Amino acid sequence: MPRPRADADARDRLTLDVPILQAPMAGVSTPAMAAAVNAGGGLGGIALGAGDADAAARMIAETRERTERPFNVNLFVHAPPMPDPVREAAWCEALRPAFAAFEAQPPDTLRTIYRSFAQDDAMLALLVEVKPAVVGFHFGLPDGTRVAALKKAGCLLLASVTSLAEAQAAERAGIDMLVAQGYEAGGHRGVFDPHAADDRLGTLALTRLLAMRTRVPVIAAGGIMDGAGVAAALALGAVAAQLGTAFIACPESAADAAYRAALMGEGAALTVMTRAISGRPARCLPNRFTLLGETLTAAVPDYPIAYDAGKALNAAAKVRGEGGYGAQWAGQGAPLARALPAADLVRAIAAEMRG
Repeated sequence: MPRPRADADARDRLTLDVPILQAPMAGVSTPAMAAAVNAGGGLGGIALGAGDADAAARMIAETRERTERPFNVNLFVHAPPMPDPVREAAWCEALRPAFAAFEAQPPDTLRTIYRSFAQDDAMLALLVEVKPAVVGFHFGLPDGTRVAALKKAGCLLLASVTSLAEAQAAERAGIDMLVAQGYEAGGHRGVFDPHAADDRLGTLALTRLLAMRTRVPVIAAGGIMDGAGVAAALALGAVAAQLGTAFIACPESAADAAYRAALMGEGAALTVMTRAISGRPARCLPNRFTLLGETLTAAVPDYPIAYDAGKALNAAAKVRGEGGYGAQWAGQGAPLARALPAADLVRAIAAEMRG
């Protein structure tokens, strides 16, 4: 087991009173949520990957207006997509009947709707300037120049990993802490290569493996919803747990009414992995889009090009009052979700840990 002093040092670096990180979920987490989690004693987070540097600057500024404590900012470091007009046209054609049901047409062409941090020099320049306390990466690792620049700026670096090989690569790259994302986790699978075989390790097995086989602190993520789950992760060698689905029903969440209703419905126990919505595997509540994805035979375009079509279909459906085509990401612990204010939820989990 890791030494207790080392665990305490890691939690100090994360400024944690309670060993809980709120997952920075694009489209769900907000500055208000991050601030509330901070107020409860955890570490709040905001997702910057789905926007540009200007949007990131505004979100960081708003979060700093709401909390004086540090928070995590998260970036997507996916491999740049390979545009394929033929495949993209075929995908749009496959989606045409779904669009037609809402008297809409699929896009004429699909766009790369946001850039990977691996190519976004403006985002790097912003982070070096504003110096967020914690910077996390999802889908991969930035190059050594970017890692060095962020470390020089004083940022603590986290990276999501799904296997021992990815963890070792992160350790070699100079990442300070590992977020062990188990297969139970909601949202996008953090695999570095979405086309490679996935070991599909569960959170507990992955957490223990990384705690024993790497030298950097481990943060467990995936399926953890309450104090018992956090305590189990700590017992296996994690220094903290990262929770995402647990915060979706909080009032500070940006989740819409359809998403919240689905989370609290019977389908929460039946989450599925799908590529159809975005082009990358992601765990979602079962909805009309996941069902549609199971019937399509056309090849899904690369992430995030496919997401352009997915977002357009969701927008067309919502105009007609149908909320079942959204990216309703959720982990396997979804049936345990609670609609509490985020700060109260952190405090409740802390109390559960104490028994």
